[in-house]
Amino acid sequence: MAKTLPVLKDIYLDAEVEQELQDRLSRIEGHVRGIKRMLAEHKSCEDLLLQLSAVRAALNQATARLLENHLETCVADCVRAGQGEKALRHLKATLAQVVKDL
Repeated sequence: MAKTLPVLKDIYLDAEVEQELQDRLSRIEGHVRGIKRMLAEHKSCEDLLLQLSAVRAALNQATARLLENHLETCVADCVRAGQGEKALRHLKATLAQVVKDL
């Protein structure tokens, strides 16, 4: 697992994006609870697979949103602070792991 960038401690997500991600993750959490309920109710495998696919898509959307904001805040600010090479090295390692897990 890639280490996080301890470069500039005051850099983080925009508050609006952080709340958006919290909301998305809460919806995903509820969706997963619904799938568990469907499983307990012995719903069809096809229905379960479709719902699991929807959760994966929602997680991919949350990942993309986080990446977008990370580039706009953390990485861009590190570049401006003269620490761009280190930031890009960390980003490259993290992206390699994210893509591998898709």
